[in-house]
Amino acid sequence: MIDRFGFSATGLAGVMRIERRPRADARGWLERLYCCEELEPLLGGRRIRQVNRSLTHLRGTLRGLHLQRPPHAEAKIVVCLRGAVFDVAVDLRAGSPTFRRWHGERLTAEGATMLLVPEGCAHGFQTLAGDCELLYLHTAAYAPESEIVIDPFDARLAVDWPEAVAELSERDAAAPPLDPAFEGIVLE
Repeated sequence: MIDRFGFSATGLAGVMRIERRPRADARGWLERLYCCEELEPLLGGRRIRQVNRSLTHLRGTLRGLHLQRPPHAEAKIVVCLRGAVFDVAVDLRAGSPTFRRWHGERLTAEGATMLLVPEGCAHGFQTLAGDCELLYLHTAAYAPESEIVIDPFDARLAVDWPEAVAELSERDAAAPPLDPAFEGIVLE
């Protein structure tokens, strides 16, 4: 098998940094964004069910924090195709040793880093450039009835967003912080 990816752990249980390994020659390069044989083991044997692409125009825009509860819990792999973002995963899994901790990773179009956000982790990002384009590979289809939207400025989570927020959707701005009694997402 050709190893098209390198993997490294982050400070959060199950959140992985995935490094693409492009093949280059005088003509340019080719890189693999997904390979079921190499990436499905990281996804707990789950298959990619949905692929989404987003474009965010304004630098400093913050999107998130979002996740889906069971039975529609999803893992996702996030790829930056254009621009640069500060991509964040927040561990909200019941019983996790890194519960309520977060990890941020700078993803750029020029870099070869992707981020695996496992089930039970909230996801969000802030754009570090204008016109940022992201690709998301999801293990479950979007189910609005299972979505949780969390205040991205929740003091208990204390995500250190790198820039002043230039834009935030009404939905994200109105999102509540986690309930103090919240004990985590129980995955099935």
